Amino acid sequence: MSTVTGPHDLTALADGALEGARADAHGRHAELLLRDGHLRQTLIALAAGSRLADHNAPPAATVQVLRGALEVTAASGDAQRLAAGQLAALTKERHGVLAHEDSVFLLTTVTGVEEDSHG
Repeated sequence: MSTVTGPHDLTALADGALEGARADAHGRHAELLLRDGHLRQTLIALAAGSRLADHNAPPAATVQVLRGALEVTAASGDAQRLAAGQLAALTKERHGVLAHEDSVFLLTTVTGVEEDSHG
């Protein structure tokens, strides 16, 4: 199943996502923006001090910080701090995310790859 919609106003969506995160008891809000085959793009907001607990990584993923500053921690003990305007590939090991300030990021994941997809 493929669902491609848009265009999306990321500025307006980030505003709404931050409001949602601030109102949430756990300080988080997520919204799936795009789903096309194995590709997913999810807008995630974290209130300052909130975190996403360690979780397994998909086959491929990037994080693009739209607002704020966050830290991606890996099971190995490595950590990468990212600020607004930065884009990075996520580690393929278990990782978590901690928001140092109110933050919004676009998570792009590839959940699988078909054998003949790259011909």
